[in-house]
Amino acid sequence: MSSTPIADYALLSDRRTAALVSRAGSVDWLCLPRFDSPAPFARLLDDGGGHFAVRPVDPDAGVARRYLNETMVLETTWSTATGTVVVTDALATGPAPDPHALGATAPRLLVRALECTAGEMEMAVEFAPRPEYGLIKPLVTVVAGGVLARGGADVMMLSGPALDVTAATATGRMTLRAGERLTLGMVHRSTSEELPVPMTAAALDDALAVTVDSWRAWSRIHQSYQGPWRELVHHSGRVLQALTYQPTGAVVAAPTTSLPEDAGGERNWDYRYSWVRDASFTLEALWVAACPDEAHQFFDYLAASSAGQVRDGADLQIMFGIGGEHDLTERELGHLAGWRDSRPVRVGNGAWNQRQLDVYGELLGSAHRLVEQLDPDHPGATAWREFLVSCADAAARRWRETDQGIWEVRGEPRHFLYSKLMCWVALDRATAMAETLRATDRVPGWQAVAAEIREEILTKGWSDTAGSFTQSFGSPDLDASNLMIGLTGFLPADDPRVLATIDAVAERLTDDRGLVYRYGTRAGDNSDGLAGEEGTFLLCTFWLAQALAAAGRVDRAREVFSRAVEYVNDVGLLAEEVDPATGDLLGNFPQAFSHIGLVNAAWAIAQAESATHADS
Repeated sequence: MSSTPIADYALLSDRRTAALVSRAGSVDWLCLPRFDSPAPFARLLDDGGGHFAVRPVDPDAGVARRYLNETMVLETTWSTATGTVVVTDALATGPAPDPHALGATAPRLLVRALECTAGEMEMAVEFAPRPEYGLIKPLVTVVAGGVLARGGADVMMLSGPALDVTAATATGRMTLRAGERLTLGMVHRSTSEELPVPMTAAALDDALAVTVDSWRAWSRIHQSYQGPWRELVHHSGRVLQALTYQPTGAVVAAPTTSLPEDAGGERNWDYRYSWVRDASFTLEALWVAACPDEAHQFFDYLAASSAGQVRDGADLQIMFGIGGEHDLTERELGHLAGWRDSRPVRVGNGAWNQRQLDVYGELLGSAHRLVEQLDPDHPGATAWREFLVSCADAAARRWRETDQGIWEVRGEPRHFLYSKLMCWVALDRATAMAETLRATDRVPGWQAVAAEIREEILTKGWSDTAGSFTQSFGSPDLDASNLMIGLTGFLPADDPRVLATIDAVAERLTDDRGLVYRYGTRAGDNSDGLAGEEGTFLLCTFWLAQALAAAGRVDRAREVFSRAVEYVNDVGLLAEEVDPATGDLLGNFPQAFSHIGLVNAAWAIAQAESATHADS
């Protein structure tokens, strides 16, 4: 059973896949060659799942970590009584003459460079790949210039000093003295490719330098936000970019599977896919935290992935594989114990064929925000125009239907208010973009349906008993997604009903720390079709800060925002949830949704403060 705290991990990414490195210097998660591939390093989910550790022999060594400025390259400084060693870790991106193409030439290479900067220190290396989530103990052999591991479909070459091999694990110790440097590099190939050869230290150091330069080039042309919490916002922008699959523009919700929402419970999901909802919100956040010049790539990906689903009258699938795959059938990996005994460990996601009507609004909302980036003369313009028009038409046609809602409840479908709201958003934004979409003839129909949806929400979505808008029609339950009523422009952000909903969420849907639950399942009533409870949701806490800022309650917004960012770990990363009892991070990590919430809340506070200063 793995028990390393989620907050102990840092993220590496080449925009093809991602690795998680613990504070103890161990790569405990890495899927190869893609975000959603089987993992040869999966100690995150089971002690026998495979790992690649580099750390001092001295168990009492002090450790400090940071990302190199403007990059996702990790620097870990180890200190002992005898000396200091700095370890620099990166998934190599390859050169990117065009910074928009960061990761396009990624060589499937993990680089770990050790440099002694003072005194001396004995370091230990342990290389224990276990392909297919720990199912396979590979054949590990020493070769000139490194170690070769072969098992199943995976071939891995670790370049570096000679190591000892026992039971499919390569280990070694080496003492570094001031000024000495040692660089390790692991290349991955499949059995159908040419066998990799060991790389020289100079070649590995060059790959590391190129990666640093490429990330910095991306950051410098993309990141211009100058408001409050600038560094956090810029870093979140890089995290979102790191969670984007470069070849298609698909955005993974998180690079991990089965990190639980309830430690020891069953709320364990595979997030290594691209949710239409999450990716749309990501593009909106990148509008603030970066420069979404890659918007075309994402809309082209969605138009191709949906393959006419919406136009032909079917539901828009709520998520796709990062290459556009449709079938994400869920299965369990019974041989893995799970993080802190949280079973089952799942791959695939059973929500892939759920109906969620909110996706139409999220898509049209992001397209509206990014309309200036959507060049009508782009080669894919016809496809994405037809796709977005089809989404608006589908919202108009299907808004009265029940669905599973934004939170993908596994109980009975309902008339979720948020789903209706997002159908209204789809039609409102499509109307605003009608000329760009070349669909002005549809505007009267879209406007008529939008008016119907508005009336339905105002009459059936409000509860006098709750004193708030509620989760679904006829329900007294609160839902943090209703904070979006003011944020989408459905009602003014300071409308009394919006303010009442904000107050209800702040007073009755929060834990003792003031963090927000997404909806009322903490009593374990199984109302969402699942046993157990879940933590508070960081995205929803940021939504509360954003809603307060939009309503003009800027001081209160800052207070809520500051409370949420207390849960950023030492290298600026957020999980999905926070355990209300312990304050520990819960859920898949790092979570795109949480970083999206951070970016948008900071922007809202910046805008509200600017408006206040302009009025004074």
